[in-house]
Amino acid sequence: MYQPAHRKFEVEDPAALLAELCAAVPATLVTHGPDGFRASILPMLFDTDEGPHGALRGHLARGNPQWREIEASIAAGGDGAGEALAIFDGPDAYISPAWYEEKRLTGKVVPTWSYVTVQAHATITTVHDPDWLIPHVARLVARHEAGRPDPWALTDAPVDYIRSQAGAIVGLELHVTRLEAKAKLSQNRSAADVEGAIDGLAGGSPRERELANAMRRHRP
Repeated sequence: MYQPAHRKFEVEDPAALLAELCAAVPATLVTHGPDGFRASILPMLFDTDEGPHGALRGHLARGNPQWREIEASIAAGGDGAGEALAIFDGPDAYISPAWYEEKRLTGKVVPTWSYVTVQAHATITTVHDPDWLIPHVARLVARHEAGRPDPWALTDAPVDYIRSQAGAIVGLELHVTRLEAKAKLSQNRSAADVEGAIDGLAGGSPRERELANAMRRHRP
């Protein structure tokens, strides 16, 4: 991941940011197969205590050809076999130069795009065992149903139905080999410019307000 020479956008604890984002947003899973790159969006679980960088787990629809390409890549071997990239994106938004104090002082400003992201490089394997798939889906459901007034649980559905549905998905295990993270939140601007951007975002869309909150946490 590109980082400017000033290094102000680097994240001190990429694993902590990954855990935060993984609990709230889906991943974009990128793999390479015989037809080139393929990407799918899917929710994942991050287990921090497995290996030096943790492990990610998710699943694809059995009809999605990506899992077959993953298995074919592993079987073929060679450079890049079984490698994957999972991208988790946090809040992002356009930053207008009209918000900067520097615009009023010199006019020497340009727009930019601010964002938060984590990229997890990993080795990937597929899982077909329903005794793995069903508890995995139960964990995902419990995470996203938590806090709801009437949460749904996997056990609310008939056991045989759930087991049949497990046959329609393929599990994925990603053992993370490298984490890269970036929080591009105007840390290279003056305090006055940062405050101007925060004020500008605070009156915008929910996504922009979320980015404003992230900028508050990363004030230089």
